Amino acid sequence: MYAVFRTGGKQFRAEPGKKIRVPTIEVEPGDSVTFDDVLLASDGKDVQVGAPMVTGAQVKAEVVRHGRDRKIIVFKRKRRKGYRKKQGHRQGFTEIRVDEILV
Repeated sequence: MYAVFRTGGKQFRAEPGKKIRVPTIEVEPGDSVTFDDVLLASDGKDVQVGAPMVTGAQVKAEVVRHGRDRKIIVFKRKRRKGYRKKQGHRQGFTEIRVDEILV
């Protein structure tokens, strides 16, 4: 059983028991969260595709922790002008554990 849901402008594939890193959600670790924007759901035999959402489908998960991803370097440069700009960026995330998928 799996589902594809949307949060934070991105899509994620969820399976029961799987840990997923999603963009930061303002929920305390240990609390549960429900995602209603389910785009596709499957029970192993039958696949339901939403137009645009699967009605009545939900992904229930528990927040494990919050964190920040590894640093990436953003380097901008213009040729022949002497313009250089170097920045670092660390994206925040929330790690969730999928408990169940309701279709």
